[in-house]
Amino acid sequence: MRLEQLQAFLSVAETGSFQQAARKCGVTQSTISRQVQGLEAEVGLSLFHRTAHAKLTVGGERLLPHARKICQTWRNAAEELGDLLSGKQPELCVAAIHSVCGAYLPPVLQKFCRDYPNVQLRVTSLGSDRALKVLKDGLVDIAVVMNNRYFTQAPEMLVEVLYNEPIEVLMAAGHPLTKYDRVPLAELICYPQVVFKDGYGMQRMVQEQFGRIGAKLHAVLELNTLDAFRGVVRQGELIALLPHSALVEAKGDRTLAIRPIAQERSNSKVSTIAQLAADPAWTREVVLVTTHDRMQIPPIAHFWNLVRESVPPFDVIQLEKSGS
Repeated sequence: MRLEQLQAFLSVAETGSFQQAARKCGVTQSTISRQVQGLEAEVGLSLFHRTAHAKLTVGGERLLPHARKICQTWRNAAEELGDLLSGKQPELCVAAIHSVCGAYLPPVLQKFCRDYPNVQLRVTSLGSDRALKVLKDGLVDIAVVMNNRYFTQAPEMLVEVLYNEPIEVLMAAGHPLTKYDRVPLAELICYPQVVFKDGYGMQRMVQEQFGRIGAKLHAVLELNTLDAFRGVVRQGELIALLPHSALVEAKGDRTLAIRPIAQERSNSKVSTIAQLAADPAWTREVVLVTTHDRMQIPPIAHFWNLVRESVPPFDVIQLEKSGS
C-alpha cells in the first residue's frame, strides 16, 4: 500500500468522480484509476461502485477513516520536516566544557539569540566525555569539548578541531614548585593533586599520562568547577593540572601561581619521565562536534559557524612564543 494510492482513493471518495479526482490531483484519469485498482488488488476488495457517480462500497467505507488518518499523519510529518529545514525548530541544545563556556561562548550565544530569536537555546556545562555521550544519545545537538576519539571516530560524527592548548600546573603562590620556571615531571608526581570528576576528559588524560610512566596519580580531591579548583589550590600544597584556557582568571590572582610542564628533549640517557615531558600528549585538543545529519538544519549549522568564527585558533607553538 503506497501513499499515492491512498491519496487517489481519498480524492475519488471526496469528489465522487474519477475525472474530478484526476483534475484535483493534477494527473490523468487513467493514473487515478490505476492507483485505485492497485489499492483494491492489495486489500482484496472493491472500494467503489463504478457507476455514473463513484460511490464507496462497504470495503471503501471501512477504509475511508483510516486513509484520512494516514494521509493527515503524513501531512503533519511533512510540515514538521519542512519547518525543521527552514529553521523553525523549538530549541537548540549545546553541551560545552567549562573553560569554553566561560571564555568563548558568551558572544556566540548573544549573536545566535539575535539571529534566531524564536529558537530556545539551552547550554549545559559538562565534562568532555559526558558531553560526547549525550550528543551520541541524541540529547544535545552540538558539543564543544576535549576530543575523545572513542566517541568522535564514529562515521556519523562531524568533528572540527578548534585549537590545541598546553596543560599547565596551578598551585598556590607560595608552593615549593614555584621555584621552577617549568615544572619537571619528576617533581610534579610528588605532590597530591586536585582532579576533575569522572566523566571529564582532563581526569582521563592525567590518569593516562601517569599510567604511561608507571607513576601513581595521588588524587586526593575531585571537583567539577574552576572556582573550586582555585579555592582549594590556594590553601596549601595541592596542585592541579589544567588546560591553558581554564587558567585565564587564575592569572590575575596573586594568591595563585601557574607554571608550564617542562618540555625536555629526550635522548638515550634520559629517563622515561623526561621522555614523557616532551610528549605532545601534554596538550589537549578542543573540538566542535555534531552529527552530519544535524548540519542540514539551519540553526545548528549557524551555531556551528558562529563558534568557528569566534573561538580563536591557537596552538602550542604560538602560546610558547607569546610566553603564555
